[in-house]
Amino acid sequence: MLMGTGSDVGKSLVAAGLCRAFAKRGLKVMPFKPQNMSNNAAVTSDGGEIGRAQALQARAANQPATVHMNPVLLKPETITGAQIIVQGKRAATMTARDFFKNRQQFMPAILESFRTLAKQADLIIVEGAGSPAEVNLRDGDLANMGFAKAVNIPAFLVGDIHRGGVIASIIGTLAVMEPEDRDRLKGFIINKFHGDAKLFENGKAYLKESTKLPCLGVIPHFPAARNLPAEDAVALENMLVTNSKGYKICVLKLPRIANFDDLDPLRLESGVSVRFLDLGQPIPGDTGLVIIPGSKSTMADLAAVRENGWDIDLQAHVRRGGRVLGLCGGYQMLGQTIHDPEGLEGAVASMKGLGLLNIETTLLPEKTLTRITATHLASGQKIEGYEIHLGASQGADCNQPFARIGSQDDGATSADGLVSGTYIHGCFASDSFRNAYLKSLGAASSGLAFESLIEKTLDELAAHLEQHLNLDRMLELAAEI
Repeated sequence: MLMGTGSDVGKSLVAAGLCRAFAKRGLKVMPFKPQNMSNNAAVTSDGGEIGRAQALQARAANQPATVHMNPVLLKPETITGAQIIVQGKRAATMTARDFFKNRQQFMPAILESFRTLAKQADLIIVEGAGSPAEVNLRDGDLANMGFAKAVNIPAFLVGDIHRGGVIASIIGTLAVMEPEDRDRLKGFIINKFHGDAKLFENGKAYLKESTKLPCLGVIPHFPAARNLPAEDAVALENMLVTNSKGYKICVLKLPRIANFDDLDPLRLESGVSVRFLDLGQPIPGDTGLVIIPGSKSTMADLAAVRENGWDIDLQAHVRRGGRVLGLCGGYQMLGQTIHDPEGLEGAVASMKGLGLLNIETTLLPEKTLTRITATHLASGQKIEGYEIHLGASQGADCNQPFARIGSQDDGATSADGLVSGTYIHGCFASDSFRNAYLKSLGAASSGLAFESLIEKTLDELAAHLEQHLNLDRMLELAAEI
């Protein structure tokens, strides 16, 4: 099990690299995260949803993603509350306080999922959440040492040297842990090193002497990680404009943004400039396309769009001949009205939409979760993607659908062709569609082969870890308990 000295130290990426590295050695590897918190979700082969990071790790391990790889997923809907996904399906909506008080009720499902994978795998790479040093969260813990103790597995501690203070963070983590938990740690890993690693030899020696644990390696910064989908919205804080001279695409960074990895293929296009706009930033006048991404709470984020003045900016953008694309929740916002007759997002209510599409949406309790193959009707190009949403939309603009999934129409397009929406996530990962769509905008396509790039990056990551980690020793230590 990989645990971290804090959040965003690189556990997810290291876990993905280990999955690919050990799979290349001929082992059947499975990833596992007992409890995750993220609005970046993926649809699994068995029709549920898990965190995006575990889906990437499954791909790295050359295994189909299943709901058992992330049995508890918390999807934040408000500052203090989240939707609870258990083994791929929505089980409840809880406040943070209620979840904390009652979280042990989810341990049986976590253990069942782990044992299901254990029957199939030679090796399971488990990823912790945040840090095991949060002593206020230890009682009833599902995500770190509570789980490790329940299944009796060893752990390795990952520290991020790039942010500074790695020596103190590793020693401090051990200092506040209970002896039984501390004994479960079998080594430490230094991640995200920049420069000459020999300059850290004294630091390694100090840590080994202080912790009595071996250093399993110092991992240099891996720049190609930018090609891989991020686990959660923390990554958006450091996401820069990709190409200031390219065709300008602006993405509204909604407070409850979901599945923003939909935009990764566009970010990697050399002829396209993708900028995520923070609340308070106006939509620049030279923007070619505005994308309203998915949302975990569509009506609350629609209210935020209005409060921020983006509704006025969007109207002006369309009057100038600019294009707008709504993805899932963003698509729902573009319509005339959103109805929530069962109070799925709070109080029973209806809310006026942005009015850029002649559709109405009704939120429904049954969540659509499915992987799909579709045809983009304007270009005739194939799309591979997935649907993960509550609600259905209908109206006159649905007569000009965005795509067709089998015999079913998806999405809508305005009469002037400037505004479109779709429920299909992941559509831009399909190279032929993305190329055709960019061409229709007048943007240059670089010929990026997105899926091939992901595979290449995972192979490079595995080689990177083979070079800088003692994988043989990790396997030996993992087998000692």
